Amino acid sequence: MGVNRDKVDLWKADVARSVDFYNNWFMMFAPKAFRDTRIETTKQVEQALRWTENLTNILPETLQSYPSILPMLRMTTCPPIARDRLIGLAGVSPNLVKNMEVEDRVSPKMKPVELIRQLNLIGNIIEKMADPDIFVWKGRGDIGTKEEVHRASTIVADRLCGAVADPIIRNAQERRQLSAMKAWLEARDYRELESGEAEDWLSIPNGTFSFRFNVPVQQGDEGKQVNIPVDAVIMRKDAKKGNFPALFEAKSAGDFTNTNKRRKEEAVKIQQLRHTYGEKITFDLFLCGYFDSGYLGYEAAEGIDWVWEHRIDDLEQFGF
Repeated sequence: MGVNRDKVDLWKADVARSVDFYNNWFMMFAPKAFRDTRIETTKQVEQALRWTENLTNILPETLQSYPSILPMLRMTTCPPIARDRLIGLAGVSPNLVKNMEVEDRVSPKMKPVELIRQLNLIGNIIEKMADPDIFVWKGRGDIGTKEEVHRASTIVADRLCGAVADPIIRNAQERRQLSAMKAWLEARDYRELESGEAEDWLSIPNGTFSFRFNVPVQQGDEGKQVNIPVDAVIMRKDAKKGNFPALFEAKSAGDFTNTNKRRKEEAVKIQQLRHTYGEKITFDLFLCGYFDSGYLGYEAAEGIDWVWEHRIDDLEQFGF
């Protein structure tokens, strides 16, 4: 017997309630989450501008020391430059740009002389294409006033945040979901696992839980071990020796399209978990937002169950 996966007659009503629940949260809290991120991003942009003398002197040594500023620098140009467009314009290694933006480092195997040459090419493109309507001081030949720099930083921060608006909202919603689960568990005398208290996810004490835990699985026919991130790991109070903790993934979505594009992610995780630990392990979902019957049917077919956030007390039916 499932908790919600076999209650097909309830799915339509639950989807409608979940959409309303998400939309109410979005209207009340998403603007604040976006504003808070924009404020922090503005500070980061101001710092990056100081390192580059307000885009008047982008030294290769600066890019080498602070490679993570490259996404911000791409947002300073007119028009803003996509990653691949920068690679083409500057004529530099795609691997170098990817390392800088994703790994926060320069290419570790690139020869020093070639590295400096390519970083210099990137800096030249950014300086040449810097938006004159934002960085008004470049036309004057100075480094701008404090007010001008702050205004420019805010505009660039808006561009950066606009490009990643969905992840900002998704991360804020996930934090809220895990906070709701934490409050629910603690109200029933569960406690959050302390750092270093358990050797691994299988040895957490009864009546404890932990968030954002890595669970090792065997991948592929060769049995390569990899870690998969799990949002919530909960060991039931009455668990017997050898019982698995319950595993939950917090999922939220602001539209139906993306959920159906990403529905295979959970199926892959449960398949990897079963391949490694057997059929008794469970992997379930904590849902809020736009998850339609197509998504739910796909997950149910994989043996994945779920709890709707608007009906969080269904966690009791999982044995908590």
